[in-house]
Amino acid sequence: MTTSTLKFIALFAMLVDHIGQFIPYTPEWFGWIGRIAAPIFIYCIIIGYIHTSNRIKYLSHMYSFSVFMAFLNLFINYYFNDTYNYITNNFFTPLFIIGFIIFIIDKKEVKYIIYFIIWQILSTLACFFFAGVISLPNLSDAQPIYLFYGSLFGNVFFAEGGFLFIVLGVLFYFMKDNKVKVAIAYSFFSIIIILVFHKWGSSMNAILYYLFPFANYQWMMIAALPFILFYNGKKGIGIKYFFYVFYPVHIVILYIIGVLIK
Repeated sequence: MTTSTLKFIALFAMLVDHIGQFIPYTPEWFGWIGRIAAPIFIYCIIIGYIHTSNRIKYLSHMYSFSVFMAFLNLFINYYFNDTYNYITNNFFTPLFIIGFIIFIIDKKEVKYIIYFIIWQILSTLACFFFAGVISLPNLSDAQPIYLFYGSLFGNVFFAEGGFLFIVLGVLFYFMKDNKVKVAIAYSFFSIIIILVFHKWGSSMNAILYYLFPFANYQWMMIAALPFILFYNGKKGIGIKYFFYVFYPVHIVILYIIGVLIK
């Protein structure tokens, strides 16, 4: 499978997943299909990072779309605040953070890792501060506010999917040249997801809620492994910016349809 084929498969799975998320009365198995989307997109971002000729520009584009999506979500949530149904989707954020961490790793200097850790500590405190002091708009749910600031600051703890998906991206990067290692690491990661949900998935603790925001069927992401292993190293047709446009457009459309139906 080429990179573009992987992306189209992930796009389809993501669309089905978001139909299940936003449209009322859809069956649960829509979410089952959607579990394969995030891992494939993460794998594709690793491929894109490796083959791009300008990594700083690549990361800048990713961050720009992350910030754009954050403000788009903020506007939609403010406009439909009385529905108590909010958009928290911004997968650009974890993809950007994954790419940025890999960029730091490639520097092979400890000081950059230390800077990143310090930034994560400061940005986490900033998220708490701004969410508590400047929580505009005044939404009835704190989650979209924290994720908004998390996207602005590139924070690993307040990113869609939680920090474990960011860990998965780093694992993919280190295992990229050996599909056997990819299969082992990814299978082990899926088992970790099962254990994490069993331990903390049903917890009402706010911190655990942001760290492990998984459904009880998140382990079904293991179904993405065959697609990843069939990747043939080829680019395929060029759909460079299709995902960047499709992602916000389909989320807003599905969200509004869901609100109207409700």
